[in-house]
Amino acid sequence: MSSTESIVLGGGCFWCTEAVFDRVQGVTDVESGYSNGHVKNPTYEQVCTGRTGAVEVVKVEFDPTQTSLREILEIFFVVHDPTTLNRQGNDTGTQYRSGIYTTSDAQRAVAESVIREMVESKTYKSPIVTEVVPLADYSTAEAYHQDYFANNPNQGYCAFVVGPKVEKFRKTFASKVKD
Repeated sequence: MSSTESIVLGGGCFWCTEAVFDRVQGVTDVESGYSNGHVKNPTYEQVCTGRTGAVEVVKVEFDPTQTSLREILEIFFVVHDPTTLNRQGNDTGTQYRSGIYTTSDAQRAVAESVIREMVESKTYKSPIVTEVVPLADYSTAEAYHQDYFANNPNQGYCAFVVGPKVEKFRKTFASKVKD
């Protein structure tokens, strides 16, 4: 019997990030939510104003015997742009910032190591702006945000933004796609 771990990630719109991690081998659950703001249990409408300090995140629960935290983070850095401050594509505001929200020193160390290796190898032309900070004030997003892409694949944003990110994951990490 194996135990699971979880990490909370902010990579722009949570619909995109959730859709990718739902397809990762070893991931047992993905939940859209909000974290690291100054308003307790904010609503989507409040978060969208950019005045709560909260970020749209996904809590990724995974089996470390099948997929390591390092692999989760490598996928994370491929499927979003960690070099744009408070922005992913046309989504702008602090609620779309790039972040890794840790619950232990070990998670922080892995995240910092992955970022350091990308900086040293010049993976990106621009500086990485992903924040690595302790998880604070996590709350689950409203029910209609959960499994959004799976439930709305033909919705415009899903078809033109989420779908291509899922395809990028499938092509780049073919061996990590769930059966």
